[in-house]
Amino acid sequence: MPNVTSEDGSKIVSIEQRAPQRLRITVHSTAMDRDIMLSVLRPADTKKPAPTLYLLNGGGGGEDGATWGIQTDYINFFADKHVNVVTPLAGKWSYYTDWVNTDPKLGNNKWQTFLTQEVPPLIDAALDTTKVNAIAGLSTSGTSVFNLAIAAPGLYKGIGAYSGCAQTSDLMGQEFVKTVVNVWGEGDVTNMWGPLNGPGWVANDPLVHADKLRGHAIYVSSGSGLPGPHDTLANPAIKGSVDVLANQIIVGGAIEAATNQCSHNLAARLGQLGIPATFDFKPAGTHSWNYWEDDLHNSWPVLAQSMGI
Repeated sequence: MPNVTSEDGSKIVSIEQRAPQRLRITVHSTAMDRDIMLSVLRPADTKKPAPTLYLLNGGGGGEDGATWGIQTDYINFFADKHVNVVTPLAGKWSYYTDWVNTDPKLGNNKWQTFLTQEVPPLIDAALDTTKVNAIAGLSTSGTSVFNLAIAAPGLYKGIGAYSGCAQTSDLMGQEFVKTVVNVWGEGDVTNMWGPLNGPGWVANDPLVHADKLRGHAIYVSSGSGLPGPHDTLANPAIKGSVDVLANQIIVGGAIEAATNQCSHNLAARLGQLGIPATFDFKPAGTHSWNYWEDDLHNSWPVLAQSMGI
């Protein structure tokens, strides 16, 4: 285990081999004063340095069953790719941002610091990487990936955002964030970015700061919210349950329709700024994992090229 620390004293606590190409790395975050587990996929050839994709889970932060590892084929998908894939297994309802206050329910969250200052140098040292990175995320993390890239210019070369909402400071964006943090997370959203309509919300609005995305390779995807090919009882993830399918179509459809509008707004803004990006607006599809598995596959050429693969 490398004897290295990041600038603020964060360090690797342990590295556990889970499978030939799978590690569990535990990092002590100085900013949050706690240990954070990372799920790490390794390339088959570890003698040659590889770049790193930071792949974020959604609202549950990987603390529940809604994870890339459980819900998708990402282990098999990356098995033949020359890349390290790092996924935090913590951070539920945090938007992977730095909160201004500790929340009584959701604790002390300093995820921007963790993912831009603490973890990257530790991963680079432990895995002998090329020090070239990209970042991707789904749903709530589809906001986070833009803010993380903006916060650390040059750190992340590529950005993948699947079914996310890049706007936060207008009424629509605020309602989306409030639903995630206050309703689903049972936290207080003002502990995250301060008072609603305050400067913290504008500072963390990728749509407002879209000019700072110039130079990144960008892939954004969203379904329309209408039932699509994965929204059937034949889908193994539905397990033949009419109730599960109904929830995916009704709730997942409504959420996806909203993120679709957000993504169209981002496309328009980037177009105004002359910033190239790849947008995949699917004619159907709900806010659910089968579509995000497809998105990961479809975005790979863009992300891979950004990392020099």
